[in-house]
Amino acid sequence: PRLMPAPSAAHYLGVSQSTLFKLPIPRRMIGAKRLYDKLDLDAYASELPIEGQLEEVANSCDGLFGANG
Repeated sequence: PRLMPAPSAAHYLGVSQSTLFKLPIPRRMIGAKRLYDKLDLDAYASELPIEGQLEEVANSCDGLFGANG
């Protein structure tokens, strides 16, 4: 389904419900139901950093002191 309750959305992302509630992912409202849109979950996951592809300049001493080489 495109719209999911919190337990399903958390499972979809591979996180706990408590972690899901802390993430900046909007919820849709249908009456009293609060549901997560699969498109929002996919967009959030797509924007997460990829291991090994972080900018090294931000983590290096050279980057901190402006000595880019």
